[in-house]
Amino acid sequence: MTRYPDIPRPIRSGIVVVDPDHGTPQRVIVLQFNPDTLERGIAPQSAGDGGDAGGGGTGSGDRNEALRLKGPAQETWKFTAEIDATDQLEIAAPDGIHPQLAVLEMLVQPTTAQLRAATRLSQKGSIEISPIEMPLTLFTWGSKRVMPVRLTELSVNESAFDVHLNPIRASLSIGMKILTVSDLPAGHRGADLYLAHLAQKERLAAAARGGGPGAPGLGGAGLLTGRG
Repeated sequence: MTRYPDIPRPIRSGIVVVDPDHGTPQRVIVLQFNPDTLERGIAPQSAGDGGDAGGGGTGSGDRNEALRLKGPAQETWKFTAEIDATDQLEIAAPDGIHPQLAVLEMLVQPTTAQLRAATRLSQKGSIEISPIEMPLTLFTWGSKRVMPVRLTELSVNESAFDVHLNPIRASLSIGMKILTVSDLPAGHRGADLYLAHLAQKERLAAAARGGGPGAPGLGGAGLLTGRG
């Protein structure tokens, strides 16, 4: 029985491994503690990245492309996650937090079966062996942020061990790239999930309160028409 029943339980962020063909979750990894901070980088895919081509500028870009986008912005996330077996003493942990670390590490590792299959193909003289495809991975941060991702960084700092040298506490630096329609083939379930994520952003942007032109000092119509 909780001591404060009126306080809602926080939603946990997590990683979901999805079967791209059927859309069914294969594994759900719930972060033990929600990270305190998130670092997000958003880089637009601008068509006119070459710079200014005239007016005394030094760039070589096409000025006709200055306001054009080649595709969705490239977005990256970074955060630090904590895993602590001592915070879950009611759960038996004969291997410490090895299982939790292993499941995260397998997000960036092919399986032994996949490696052996690739080896068999090479031994049969296959000229070209396709790179191993990993399952579709989603990152969830509440109901308004569910997006397909690829892990780009996983750094583990183990800081405590039991008598068998199993790690029982660790800090993980996790970096990921949001996969967009520019990264995935047409019709891929991950591309559809990205479009749903982008549509959610559009809904949130539409709900934002706007200000009048006078607030930023644009009271005169000439300032916006270039005639001021």
